[in-house]
Amino acid sequence: MRRSRKARRLVVGDETYLWTVRHAHDVEDGYHYRDCREILTLRRHGAHGRLLLVFLGGEGRLVPDGYGPSGVVGTGGHWLNLNEPGTARALLDEAVARGWDAAGPAAVEVDGWAYFTPVAARREPRDGCVPPSAPDESTERFGEASVGAVVLP
Repeated sequence: MRRSRKARRLVVGDETYLWTVRHAHDVEDGYHYRDCREILTLRRHGAHGRLLLVFLGGEGRLVPDGYGPSGVVGTGGHWLNLNEPGTARALLDEAVARGWDAAGPAAVEVDGWAYFTPVAARREPRDGCVPPSAPDESTERFGEASVGAVVLP
């Protein structure tokens, strides 16, 4: 599993984008964590603008909280691995379709869950693909299950 904080390259046509995935949370009383969230950040190489897609955990919205693989978010039996280049590309495509301007001067933070359903539909396993192993949906935590990569033909 990738551990580096270094931005990864994503080439789309003639453009190069950089993307990272990180986990954040608030600390209460020095040792209680709350508001766990996964954040995928995208920016076009050489541009100042950034897009932060924030996936905040909550009722029916699962993010890693110490029990699951970093970068995996899910809801309603569907899962996205934000560490996969195909997922980053699908989120980038959805953001551009919704009007995100990579050349903009500022960082834009959006609710990643608003992008989840259309992107998950695009990333669903197709014939010939190996689907990821999904966590046991009977619990609200990831448990011991691991989420693998979707292998595209």
